[in-house]
Amino acid sequence: MTATTAATGPEERLRRLNHREELLLSDAEHLLIKRCMARLGFPYYRSGGLTPEEQRPVGYVQDDVGWARKHGYGSRILEKGNRARLDNPNAAYRKTLSAKRSRAYARALNGGKEAKVLSAEVPGGGTIRKRVGGCSGEAEEQLYGDLGTWFTADKVADNLQGLYVGDVLADKRFTTVVGKWSRCMKRAGHHYADPGEAREAVRQQAGEIPRDEAFEAERKIAAADATCARETSLRAVAEEREAHYIDKLRGEYGTALDTAGRIQRDALARARKIVGARSRPVP
Repeated sequence: MTATTAATGPEERLRRLNHREELLLSDAEHLLIKRCMARLGFPYYRSGGLTPEEQRPVGYVQDDVGWARKHGYGSRILEKGNRARLDNPNAAYRKTLSAKRSRAYARALNGGKEAKVLSAEVPGGGTIRKRVGGCSGEAEEQLYGDLGTWFTADKVADNLQGLYVGDVLADKRFTTVVGKWSRCMKRAGHHYADPGEAREAVRQQAGEIPRDEAFEAERKIAAADATCARETSLRAVAEEREAHYIDKLRGEYGTALDTAGRIQRDALARARKIVGARSRPVP
């Protein structure tokens, strides 16, 4: 998410992390947990399965044509990730332990029942809670500092979307460029009103035709989607309109946005020092 005011320079804005930054934070957190668990006499493994390329998130606007040609909208990556979660090496290790050691492992990793619970009221209503403790909590604290402050600011920033997404989708500038995207797709032989409709069509088709045929169709539509998104500058317009409507919410949520942005930047700086020159996720 992005937001800006006359009093807030670009360096103070909360922005969406790019793929490399997300991996950096994940690497740093994993390494911190691993070191902590080792001090307590336990191994800790990364849940494997996905390459850095495969871990790249796919947003509403996908304009990486090469990635789309290879992975479509990521359906097979999702399947692979689900299999990796089922084969979690830490869960497998814990099953080898006695009941007493298994409880000790859980306390070491997550703090057990004594772990404190963080809570944050989010925009639009509702409360999100999270139990933090053990090596997981220690790792997050080393990255983000005061976890109560981070959790509250982060959850507010993450949950603003429900307050502005309708405005973005109805925005004249956005609908105009989506119309251009749709006409581009039509010229490529795909009749969809917007990217969401294209993806829903792919999802429905997946259960109606053979698996390999469905994936080939997914890749073809996703590549056309990405090509048209790039040709119409759909991503740039979407991000600019999103920033515009988030900016309008700063009166109520500006403090949380600025706090989350500051903590995010500090966490990235710490992560770079923790991970060092590693170019791939730690084992």
